[in-house]
Amino acid sequence: MQGEGIRVGDRRPAIRAIAEPTTTGRRGAVVAALMLAMALAALDSTIVSTAVPQIVGDLGGFSVFSWLFSGYLLAVTVTLPVYGKLSDTFGRKPVLIAGAALFLLGSLLCALAWNMGALIAFRIVQGLGGGALQGTVQTLAADLYPLKDRPKIQSKLSTVWAVSAVAGPGVGGVLAAYADWRWIFLVNLPIGAVALWLIVRYLHEPTRDVERTDRNTATTRARVDWAGALAVFACGGVLLTALVQGGVAWPWLSAPSIALFGTGLALAVVVVLVERRAAEPIIPGWVWRRRTIAAVNLALGALGLLMVAPTVFLPTYAQSVLGLAPVAAGFVLSVWTLSWPVSAALSQHVYRRIGFRNTAMLGIGAAALILFAFPFLPYPGEAWQPALLMLLLGAALGLFQLPLLVGVQSTVEWSERGTTTASVLFCRQTGQTAGAAIFGAVANGVLAARLGGASDLDSVTRALDAGTAPEATRRAIADAVHAVYLGAACAAAVAFVVLLVLAPRRFPVLKE
Repeated sequence: MQGEGIRVGDRRPAIRAIAEPTTTGRRGAVVAALMLAMALAALDSTIVSTAVPQIVGDLGGFSVFSWLFSGYLLAVTVTLPVYGKLSDTFGRKPVLIAGAALFLLGSLLCALAWNMGALIAFRIVQGLGGGALQGTVQTLAADLYPLKDRPKIQSKLSTVWAVSAVAGPGVGGVLAAYADWRWIFLVNLPIGAVALWLIVRYLHEPTRDVERTDRNTATTRARVDWAGALAVFACGGVLLTALVQGGVAWPWLSAPSIALFGTGLALAVVVVLVERRAAEPIIPGWVWRRRTIAAVNLALGALGLLMVAPTVFLPTYAQSVLGLAPVAAGFVLSVWTLSWPVSAALSQHVYRRIGFRNTAMLGIGAAALILFAFPFLPYPGEAWQPALLMLLLGAALGLFQLPLLVGVQSTVEWSERGTTTASVLFCRQTGQTAGAAIFGAVANGVLAARLGGASDLDSVTRALDAGTAPEATRRAIADAVHAVYLGAACAAAVAFVVLLVLAPRRFPVLKE
């Protein structure tokens, strides 16, 4: 084992390598690479937001700038299942290297963009690499550590997300104000280069023949389901575009919206037909036939949906209703990033006693009560009140998400772990996209009912910023955000019921 680095995939050699003192530093180098790779994906979702005025001022394209975020999100989401299957077929290392290289290429191209259309296209290239970063990093974290030690690496990755959520907007603002917005993308290059070097140098997987054995014991070379990958990509892209643009670029019941949803449903049928015939499907049927995986997918899809309430609507509430400055409003939201990783790290002491399912139910049950309490805050209230609820919500969701992720990864073999992890992340990302569409419609509906006409959250928020909106508008915004939080509480309740009814009381964890 001398000089070979960390081996993953073959459980026994991996355990021996980790146990040897000479390999401790190598495992640390791999973990550092995973954290850097995760930081690339996490920062990219927040660092761009504060530089939008400078980007639009330089390139123009104000009417379509939202696609800087939507295009990246779509590319990440629809590629997650593809990368998950590829990592199970060819190994984690080549997929992670290819994804990181594609992400860095997209970053360089973004820095060289000459207009908004080119920048959006290059952001999609970034997203195509970002899907590999998110899914493969989470899978490798489970490969490298035995079950009892996985909360350590997962808490480190959660901390990366927390720090990125807090630091990203500030870093983006500083770079845009004192350097140039293009440095927001160029800064990815040295970070990614270090991560790539560490992965190439220290992460070694056992040599794997890309073969499968059929029922007649005949060995055939594994085939990549490119038709299924294309169908999944097309179906996901169309449906997510319909959700992202519906109610924003066009009304929900307009011809473009109906056409996109109809096309998406037709493509979903194509996906089912293609995947049923594929020898190695991108989305295999067992992902939904196994109770544990199906329950976790649905529960974390509900998590993605409910997370929209605080991340999208709380800053508007803090500024418009509480009268806070943008920095203070961001702090009200960011406090949950303090309690989430701490709670996640401590969750192992709970699930070892009462099990993965019961721990997750405890966390999501508490989250439902906290979300339900938000509408009962006094009006206009003090900033510490929603901040306290967010601190408690982060602690509750840390008890919910990590046990489910660690638990479901522990129920499958190495050859299925990438697909399983990708399906979980895909459902969570899809939940967030659906939540943004659903809760946006809810908020705009409440505002229209309270204020009359075709009022929406964006227009009344701009009026408040200009100092022209009356007190009734502030109350209408408070009512709209309260309705969103009630919807998020319902999503948490749905996740609780899914785990109670569908998930087994004890996850079928495989022996290591």
